[in-house]
Amino acid sequence: VLQSSNTLKASYEDWLLTYGLSISPFRMRWQTALFNRQFYSWGRWKPRFLYLWFSIGMVFGIVAMFGSVILLGKTLMQTLTQMLTEAPKAQNDRMLQVVVSVLASGLYLSVVNCFLLCFVLLSCPHQQVPGVNLPVSQLTYFFSATLISGVIHEVGHGVAAIREQVRFNGFGIFIFVVYPGAFVELFTTHLQLISPVQQLRIFCAGVWHNFVLGVASFVVLFLLPAILFPFYYTGVGALVTEVAEDSPANGPRGLFVGDLVTNLQDCPVYNVEDWNSCLGDISEKSQVGYCVSAATLQQLSFPAR
Repeated sequence: VLQSSNTLKASYEDWLLTYGLSISPFRMRWQTALFNRQFYSWGRWKPRFLYLWFSIGMVFGIVAMFGSVILLGKTLMQTLTQMLTEAPKAQNDRMLQVVVSVLASGLYLSVVNCFLLCFVLLSCPHQQVPGVNLPVSQLTYFFSATLISGVIHEVGHGVAAIREQVRFNGFGIFIFVVYPGAFVELFTTHLQLISPVQQLRIFCAGVWHNFVLGVASFVVLFLLPAILFPFYYTGVGALVTEVAEDSPANGPRGLFVGDLVTNLQDCPVYNVEDWNSCLGDISEKSQVGYCVSAATLQQLSFPAR
């Protein structure tokens, strides 16, 4: 609307240019040169180490690309098999995986999309689709993780480009519909003049940084009990985080959120693994009933725990 106005078009476009904004249907993009000095500082830090670092990332990226192609072929074969059978199984569960695998056709953007997303899909029993099977309360975590992953990915491209003497023009963030992301702008002529091996170091740097970020996140996750030790403790039972409304355990004398389960019958519970193990053991044993007198039941009939 503003661009179609003869009086506001010029001032509106000048305002967008001043703040590095670009607005189009379903997308808004912001680009800046404020971080160029920081990128150049990173790209010129210990050149030999960065050369080794991005060379390892190049090898990893190539391996991930071929792995993605293999996964694509496997997924397509499974999809064709399900389509040809009379009663396809779990077809809906494979739909997102097919879409992700198709992204593996290129190297520059597809490696990070296919490798990381397929890693998530294969490691999780249920694919997380916002608004479908991902709770609305967790959308903030989902989009925050997506933005952080995108920023780390593009930082890898930018630092590798500076290491290979490619001019770095700027860094930016965009929102496509509701999905956030990041990008870096490089001088295309410089990128075309360097050798293919140097280009591969730049192209694979993004997915390499994402992989390192994933490994670091897993390490932090497993070390959380040690990191947050002064603030909470573990190994004393299984914490009740939710009680289903139609569950027999629900009610005034049942379980409440925040309760700590320390025993299941005579089986001690120190963590969630013990909880599952005790349930498995109890289910395989013959159960014992208990006789309670009517007088005792009458005493327990008051509406309290």
